[in-house]
Amino acid sequence: MAETEAALRTLAHNVRAARTRAGLSLDELGRRAKVSKGALVGLEKAQGNPNFATLVRLADTLGVSVSALMEGPAEGRVRVVSADAVTPLWAGERGGEARLMLTTSGPSPVEVWRWKLEPGEEYPSHPHQRGVVETVSVTAGEMVLVVDGIEHAVRAGQTATFDGDAPHTYRGSGTETCHLIMTVHIPPGPGSAN
Repeated sequence: MAETEAALRTLAHNVRAARTRAGLSLDELGRRAKVSKGALVGLEKAQGNPNFATLVRLADTLGVSVSALMEGPAEGRVRVVSADAVTPLWAGERGGEARLMLTTSGPSPVEVWRWKLEPGEEYPSHPHQRGVVETVSVTAGEMVLVVDGIEHAVRAGQTATFDGDAPHTYRGSGTETCHLIMTVHIPPGPGSAN
């Protein structure tokens, strides 16, 4: 439980700091991110349990990565992250999951995710901010990537990329578990030097 409380305190601090840097009031952030002011007040007080979709909307609105909202200060020049040390941010009904492994630093960060999708399992994502680019590399199994309503089969050994500002869905297909690495390339946020 202490680990969860510490994570909530870090999230609260990072959301407040990013909101302040962006010059947004709680009302304005709530309006833009489609999150109630009450939920934001609770979040900034390290209360509540925000879901994955809420974290993505807040990150997009603030122009930062999801992990920038969740991570404490950097610990050194090299970080090695084990998948079993990272809590899934999404869990599917059939056993699938998504783990945010790390985010690179700098004005245009890149998130690195490990996904597992069971056949028929899917995750629909809302459009991200303009300039976000996603890449999916299937390492085992196969999936269907749906962008703007158009389906694209992506099999083991294949990589697909697309602009993330369109509605998109990841769906496991075939008969075996699909494993993939997803990267999310985030454009410079407010106040970043270009």
